[in-house]
Amino acid sequence: MTNVATNDLAVSDVNVVTPLHNADDAPHTNNSDQRRESESYTHGHHESVLRSHRVRNVDNSAAYLASRLMPGMTMLDVGCGPGTLTIDLARRIAPGHVTGVDAAAIALEAARDHAAESSVTNVTFTQANAYELPFDDGSFDIVHAHQVLQHLSDPVKAIQEMRRVVAPGGIIAVREADYGAMSWYPPSEGLSEWNLLYHEVTHAYGYEADAGRHLLAWFHDAGFTSDDLQPSAGIWSYATPESRHWWGTLWAERCVASNFAAQAKDADLADDVALEELAEQWRTWAEHPHGWFTIPHGEIIAHV
Repeated sequence: MTNVATNDLAVSDVNVVTPLHNADDAPHTNNSDQRRESESYTHGHHESVLRSHRVRNVDNSAAYLASRLMPGMTMLDVGCGPGTLTIDLARRIAPGHVTGVDAAAIALEAARDHAAESSVTNVTFTQANAYELPFDDGSFDIVHAHQVLQHLSDPVKAIQEMRRVVAPGGIIAVREADYGAMSWYPPSEGLSEWNLLYHEVTHAYGYEADAGRHLLAWFHDAGFTSDDLQPSAGIWSYATPESRHWWGTLWAERCVASNFAAQAKDADLADDVALEELAEQWRTWAEHPHGWFTIPHGEIIAHV
């Protein structure tokens, strides 16, 4: 299954109101509010991040789930971010209802505004913790998470909590990028350095950048059997001049202005000069007429 063009691999905001780790335990953290939020969510909520989140919809981010969306269902979207995908899901299951949860107030405010602007009324948004969802057992027909587990220190615990709130006969649907399997052309030492740094930063904070390839193992560890699971894969590709510029510009900004940059510096993995050089490498790649960037994702549907 191939999903092409303007998408983002880091669309979901991790759903933890209070971090599992104290922010003081993060390498050289300065204890900003951003670091206390969402287990020190790697991307943070800089405009370059939220801008990329806003392009999400079912077609480009949840096509593997689309055929299972039926009118009248109840659904939980874990890590809803600014709500674009959540609202599209709500349209697909109307008159059913979708609840979007996230840790970040700024993302939830944007999601509520977008729902009002879109005149979509069968959706609500609330702040919640992915490890302690504020819902009764068996509350939803579907629990969905997009780009969330890669930003959690205990993805198996989060899966088990998702399972708790799914009704018998329902499903969990999860999609995660795999940074280690990303590829680009033309060859770029700068993008290779960026990818290595991203892995180093996420490792320093206890997260798994290559989450896509781990989904099957994590769901097994959470108590699902192979008979319960339907794994698959999807692709995002940036190769047109427009999508290449969009993607390269986003990451050039993230390299110097997002929480990724702050964490790289706090962990003594990069300084401002190195990060600006990575940003320039992204801009150079984006301007190349043959530029191509591919992001593979692991996808999984788990039957409860």
